[in-house]
Amino acid sequence: MALVLDSNREPLDPCHPARARKLLKAGQASVFRRYPFTIIMKTRVIAESTTHVHRVKVDPGSKTTGIAVVQEGTGRVVWAAELTHRGQRIRDALLARRALRRARRNRKTRYRKPRFDNRRRPDGWLPPSLESRVTNILTWVRRLAKFCPVETISLELVKFDTQAMQKPEITGVEYQQGTLAGYEVREYLLEKWGRKCAYCGAANLPLEIEHMTPRSRGGSDRVSNLTMACKLCNHEKNDMTVEEYAFFKGKDFSHIISKAKLPLKDAAAVNVTRWTLFRRLSNLKLPIETGSGALTKFNRIRLDLPKAHWTDAACAGVSTPTLKLNGISPLYIKATGHGNRQLCGTNKFGFPTRHRERHRSFMGFRTGDIVRATIPNGKFSGTYYGRIAIRQRPSFRLGKFDVNPKYVTVLHKTDGYEYRHSLAY
Repeated sequence: MALVLDSNREPLDPCHPARARKLLKAGQASVFRRYPFTIIMKTRVIAESTTHVHRVKVDPGSKTTGIAVVQEGTGRVVWAAELTHRGQRIRDALLARRALRRARRNRKTRYRKPRFDNRRRPDGWLPPSLESRVTNILTWVRRLAKFCPVETISLELVKFDTQAMQKPEITGVEYQQGTLAGYEVREYLLEKWGRKCAYCGAANLPLEIEHMTPRSRGGSDRVSNLTMACKLCNHEKNDMTVEEYAFFKGKDFSHIISKAKLPLKDAAAVNVTRWTLFRRLSNLKLPIETGSGALTKFNRIRLDLPKAHWTDAACAGVSTPTLKLNGISPLYIKATGHGNRQLCGTNKFGFPTRHRERHRSFMGFRTGDIVRATIPNGKFSGTYYGRIAIRQRPSFRLGKFDVNPKYVTVLHKTDGYEYRHSLAY
């Protein structure tokens, strides 16, 4: 739905896109922001309208976070999005920078004494790759609170530990072998293998935990030895190893072996950042409700909703009512950052090959702005939409051709994110 502001820029209830089009066509409103799409009324104020309470719901993830805005009382999902983080790209960029700096120091100051402990980290410090995940979520919660009458927050935080609720003093082996034994492992494996059979790719059917190297052949219960398989493949594989089963089926299962050995960095990223995210959301002075992963899954199954990041977000928390999706199409957001500060580009050997100007904008435009270009004549005459790449001269890059800035109109200023209405990036 379209987000709405009154003439004083105070949030009103979101409206249907058809209603927004009528208001824009009648001249009663104008476009305030493209992403998230927000209109601003020209005469109407909040005192003349009935405004309902809305709740922002967040399902944090290592690579993708689901966000949903739900209207309290009615259960109507008015806005939803899936936010893709860039933590891995930040890590790769830092490693590349470290390699370049180390090579330069070895060339220029090889006799300088190494200094490793000359900097202090503040309390609550997170690695940049994890910090970006937290700040991405915090940015969008603040943004939604500015454009929508949000008064509460729901956050998926911890697992639903029924054993500890029933028997708080439970510890040791009794806890490990109780009613939740294997629950977290199973949920992790379902996410890791995309809720599909690793061998045949079958989906939407009951899956079983399968040992790649059977226990009868010396295999362990470590996560790196576990995968998900349908009943037919699990029984057919029996006590064969993955290599033997691949020879038996005449297929190549090398991708299964490589994927199984992936580290638990995604689970660790969510575990490390969850309390930092909770504390920073608490600083927004809005009531915050926390829920568990088990409760989210229970709500999603109870409401018969498909598995997706944004539907998980809508189902987070104990306050989840009967949801009304009404054909909601989520906005897919990808964090891209604001560029880098590197003025000297290098080749793969670390030698300088190119330089760029210190100014990040030119004639009021910045690289990444979403624009409309209306070219009156020439080979590329017509109207085009897209992101521009600026140069320090009146010739910007738009797609596969150049355009003069006098033909360009900015529709959305670059803000460090890319937007799509589908999963294709």
